[in-house]
Amino acid sequence: MRRTLFVSLMALTLGAALLVPTAAATSATSAPAATATPSKKDPCGDTKSKWAHFQCQEYNSSAPGDEYFGRMKISYLGIDNTFKDGSISAGAYTTDPKVIAKLMFADEALQRWAAKYPSDPELARSYFLGVQVFRKVYTQPGQELAWHYVQILITKYPKTYFGKNVKASVASGFTEHWFALPQLCPTPLPKGVMPEKSPSATASPTPAPGQPAIDVITPPCVQPSPLETPSSSPSPATKGHSSAPAPISSPVPSRRP
Repeated sequence: MRRTLFVSLMALTLGAALLVPTAAATSATSAPAATATPSKKDPCGDTKSKWAHFQCQEYNSSAPGDEYFGRMKISYLGIDNTFKDGSISAGAYTTDPKVIAKLMFADEALQRWAAKYPSDPELARSYFLGVQVFRKVYTQPGQELAWHYVQILITKYPKTYFGKNVKASVASGFTEHWFALPQLCPTPLPKGVMPEKSPSATASPTPAPGQPAIDVITPPCVQPSPLETPSSSPSPATKGHSSAPAPISSPVPSRRP
């Protein structure tokens, strides 16, 4: 009896010992292996101060000086120089197509630059220079582009010098100026005849809320070109004696006596 009980206990102990490694192996195979996710290393994480970290971030988000944008391949320094030169060439105002074409190429390069480096701190300066020059372009697209730059500076760069300067300018009054299309001068009337209605100047539209005031300038009228009268057909030349020299008759030899 005791021997049988001892054998049973030994069998139970051996079975338990065999089951423990099997359960451990089963749990090890059933649990999925945890994959380590690679973490993106901050390129400015090794900086030792907040100011150094800020400078590092600005450096990494800035466009290189030798990278060119737009169809004309202009660098960010070239964009600023184009706007500065345009302000000098425009004088008080301009509608010169050559000056405007250069400015539009710089605007295209500025858009490409802002799309690739949206956090570049030098963008605010370029937008500010663009406002100064496009306010001198007295065309509707030029004035609307200047207002677009103003909105970018106010919304995206409000704490910069350029954003504060433009915001103060808008608060004091922002007016867009452009020339209306020239009209033909009226036909002069005979003496003693009064015109039925005198032509009125082009009225400036009323600005919408939150939009700048608009000043439409009426240019002088253009004189119509005179009608060309058809010239009469040339008359054929009259027949006459030709101007060719007459042939010289050869001398007749005289008879001998």
